[in-house]
Amino acid sequence: MCDEASEGTVIPPDVSVERPPAALGVTEINGETELQSVARHLMDIPEQRSAHLGSIGYGGTRPGDKVLVAVDRSYDPEVVSAVVGALRERGALVDVMWKDSGPDRLFDEVDELEVAIRYEPWRDRPRRWEGDPKIEDMAVHEGYDLLVHGRGGPTGATSFRYEQIPWLSKDHFSREIINYPSEIIALSSQITWDAIWNRGRGGRVRLTDLEGTDISYTLDETYWDGTHHGWIPEPKRWYGHLFGHPTPPLPYADAAGIVKGTTSHFSRAFPQINLQIEDGQVRSVEGGGRYGLAWAEKLEETKGINYPGFVRPGLFNLWEAAIGGHPKVRRAESIEWWSSGGFEWERRRSGVIHLGFGTFWRGPDEAWAAERGLAYGHLHVHLLFPTFVVETLDGEQITLVSRGRLSALDDPRVRHLAERYGDPDELLRESWIPSIPGLTAPGDYENYGADPASHIYGAIS
Repeated sequence: MCDEASEGTVIPPDVSVERPPAALGVTEINGETELQSVARHLMDIPEQRSAHLGSIGYGGTRPGDKVLVAVDRSYDPEVVSAVVGALRERGALVDVMWKDSGPDRLFDEVDELEVAIRYEPWRDRPRRWEGDPKIEDMAVHEGYDLLVHGRGGPTGATSFRYEQIPWLSKDHFSREIINYPSEIIALSSQITWDAIWNRGRGGRVRLTDLEGTDISYTLDETYWDGTHHGWIPEPKRWYGHLFGHPTPPLPYADAAGIVKGTTSHFSRAFPQINLQIEDGQVRSVEGGGRYGLAWAEKLEETKGINYPGFVRPGLFNLWEAAIGGHPKVRRAESIEWWSSGGFEWERRRSGVIHLGFGTFWRGPDEAWAAERGLAYGHLHVHLLFPTFVVETLDGEQITLVSRGRLSALDDPRVRHLAERYGDPDELLRESWIPSIPGLTAPGDYENYGADPASHIYGAIS
């Protein structure tokens, strides 16, 4: 049970596990904390129902608005308090709901499957990132004007305004990240997308990565027919998370090659995984420690299931090749703990690409599978140093990402825009480059790939 406090706030129960504090302290600037200052900036960002940095804000808040902020125990209470305070300064009446998600703990290698794969309807057992349907129902029944809830995945259509709150900790909720000019993210995202949308039709993509990934696929002309989520001329809600691979349905899926990596969204780093891709599907899983073994079991279990959105039987079809867009995102502190949000946070950094294999979030395939008690959901592999090249029908090669650097950040139009806000070199420079032995740090990659956890968590401690 939770104890009620004044002004509609609910205090979370004490966390029973000890863990290191976040690195960013609460600094006072001109009589207010940095957290309060950052939260006020969110009140100036238009509401877009987006899950992506630069597009999340509460700018539609007006005096008298009834607002529900719904979070779980993994959130830092000081971050939540700052957001609530900024909303109240705008005259909103704010209630706060704390959902008990259990005590904090260390990650293990199979957590991603536990939080992402389901057999029952998502309403009955929500996955980690999506909004809780029961909380969404409460927002309707109690007449809230705005629900602030969720930290990833598409924001559904509702009768009330709905914005996410993806900042779990103080290191997520920094001035460098929140106050970064959203116009820069928008322009660099649109320049990147224009190369796919305007010039890639009928062409091909080759996607490689320094850790060993090498896949190719066709951008079939039918994917421009308006039926594919996020595939529109100006995907504003998806700036910072551009879909570099068409979304389902995928009648002409043909991705082939190999995918290798050592991190996913929400698990402990694992020994390098090796996915063999043919005809747009995962055909085999090798390596990956317990994550790889669990994935291989699901691959075998679902290989004969005909999901409606895929042309061939099987669950693990490639549909997501999402391109991050924010240069100031860095790996979270205390990354070994659940409350850090895991590696999911860092996939937002510009030039990082995460691959998703399975069903589209809350899409028709997931409803179809849940009705039949079949597995659905999607699993990830992160590419930290990818190179993404579009080859047009006339043979031109356009590099959108080069070894983890988003090419649009070097475009003269983006640099000219950045000059309005400060030093373009500083604004467009990534604040964090992953440390990987043999690639960006001294050492041998083979040793790293066999045990990345020792390097990642050892480097942090």
